[in-house]
Amino acid sequence: MISLRDYLKSGQTTLSNLLIENYRKLGLTNDEFILWIQLYKYHESGNDFPDLTSIAVNMDCEQKEIYHLLNQLVEKQVITIESEKNSQGIRNDFYDFSAVFTKLEALQKQQQKQTEEINYEQKVQSLYQMFEKEFGRALSPIEYQRIGQWIEEDQYNPDLIRLALKEAVLNQAYSLNYIDRVLLSWERKNITTQQQVEEEQKRRKRTMLSKETTRSEKDLPNVSLHNWLEEDNDNQ
Repeated sequence: MISLRDYLKSGQTTLSNLLIENYRKLGLTNDEFILWIQLYKYHESGNDFPDLTSIAVNMDCEQKEIYHLLNQLVEKQVITIESEKNSQGIRNDFYDFSAVFTKLEALQKQQQKQTEEINYEQKVQSLYQMFEKEFGRALSPIEYQRIGQWIEEDQYNPDLIRLALKEAVLNQAYSLNYIDRVLLSWERKNITTQQQVEEEQKRRKRTMLSKETTRSEKDLPNVSLHNWLEEDNDNQ
């Protein structure tokens, strides 16, 4: 049994789980990825251009197979062979591993974009269902088209349309025309987020309360207020 001391003395090769989980999506076979790891192991130990013979021994395969796998890694642009001159002017070759990380970053962005597209489609589908729930009936083809125009042509965010629907429901106005006016009003005021909608609603509420207070004060009758303190002074 290997001792812990010998195990730690052998060193370690650090790989991100992101690479381990996605190497197949980068187009690598299992053997190609094992070779990439072998080369990366030597790189981390300070040997940037190891002898492929030792790697063939590690992988228990013929050296010509190692050359074939290496060519595949280069063709798939997950590793490059570079060269540079040292201080003595001697040119040394080395393996550059940065390409695989660039491809991994691009893969991540692609996966994120796909996730966002799926979430967006689900959000749009949920929006149509919300309209039918609030209206208490199935939407007509024209209504489907009208909502689709808000999304596709007017570029309204589905969340903003949902808030406009909520605004209409609170005012018991089950009409796409009403919702359209709400959306246009918000667009003119450059309102695009839920926070901005809430701030606008608070502003309108304050304005309405201010108007009601002013109206109430105007409606009060003119009553002459009696100063009871002055009367007490006159009687003394």
